Amino acid sequence: MTAATTCGRRTAIPPGGRRRMLLDVGEDLATHAQTHGARGHSGPALIDEIAAAGLTGRGGAAFPVADKMAVARDAMTRGRAAVVIANGAEGEPLSRKDAVLLAQAPHLVLDGLSAVAAAVGATDTYICVPDSSVAAVESVVRQRVDAGWDVAVPQVVAAPDRFVAGETTAVVDRIAGGPGLPADRRVPTAVSGLRGRPTVVHNVETLAHIAVIARHGAAWFRDRGTDAESGSMLVTVSSDRGIRGVAECDLGAPLAAFVEPGAHAVLVGGYHGTWIAGGEVDSLALSARSLRAVGAAPGAGIVHSLSPGTCGLEATAEIVDHLAGQSAGQCGPCMFGLPALAQAFRALSAGGGPESADRVARLASTVDGRGACAHPDGTARLVRSALRVFADDIAAHARGRCRSTRGGRG
Repeated sequence: MTAATTCGRRTAIPPGGRRRMLLDVGEDLATHAQTHGARGHSGPALIDEIAAAGLTGRGGAAFPVADKMAVARDAMTRGRAAVVIANGAEGEPLSRKDAVLLAQAPHLVLDGLSAVAAAVGATDTYICVPDSSVAAVESVVRQRVDAGWDVAVPQVVAAPDRFVAGETTAVVDRIAGGPGLPADRRVPTAVSGLRGRPTVVHNVETLAHIAVIARHGAAWFRDRGTDAESGSMLVTVSSDRGIRGVAECDLGAPLAAFVEPGAHAVLVGGYHGTWIAGGEVDSLALSARSLRAVGAAPGAGIVHSLSPGTCGLEATAEIVDHLAGQSAGQCGPCMFGLPALAQAFRALSAGGGPESADRVARLASTVDGRGACAHPDGTARLVRSALRVFADDIAAHARGRCRSTRGGRG
């Protein structure tokens, strides 16, 4: 599947209008300007327009974008110059949306970065991307410099190849010259972030949405999505056979549009997300309001299908192993809790049974809410959803049986 094309036998772009961002414009600035037109709203008034649009962050937390900007603007007026950072680190193994967006619409991302800087009064801007993307993004920035396109020229910073590299404080740490590790956030980054300055960190998709809102306004943005959750979003679609592509869709689109037919479970939100039983999919939409009923959320826009012949316990054990090895190792829950949880889940996958499941549940509760960042919380959420959705597999493993066709007990 190519970006925003098809998904199995069902459409990956449910009805609701043409694509807004994934237009495959590429790196040429003139083509970008011709395709998207003049940049529109600018300055502090843009914050009100974004608030009217109802835009929430697309990096995973879904925090109201205008609120974060307003906090930084107000902090800046107290004498500290603000900073704006585009976060394209994308350490999530199941996500490709940021990479696809930076390839197809890099100028839209940088237009959003420039617009936010003007709105909050920032003179310093940065974009943090994987090392493999640095050269391409620097080339795009040079085009904009030659054209005098930006007041604040962004500095391109390479993100470390680590799962937690995209966490807000990890991005700030990297730009400050550190290794890119999360920190215990005592005050909002928008109040005090990079070197104590008000710092707005937005995911690159969020910035692209800001760029189109600046051009077309809040009412245009709200023409897509639902009354409660407006706009469109990017979704990385995958299965246990690999990444299939990135789709652009309306918020509130049927979840089933992104799920392979016959999938017995679906992971929504990525490695820090939630497993959903295949039988629940048809009643759900890709929106926070709908997914809340099963303890899930759209998160960073990841829908991963698990085929009938793949064991959910084995798949989850592999993910938890990865998460335990990708922690920052700075607090007890990450240093000791996650390795213990990974070992316990591996034992559950091997032998099943209620006692093993109880041990996993107890260990998940010991790390939840106790870490310096949200990494242990996301891991605990994933594990608890696996215990619910794969309860039948837990019982089957205790009897020496498994649905896996990859050399398991079956």
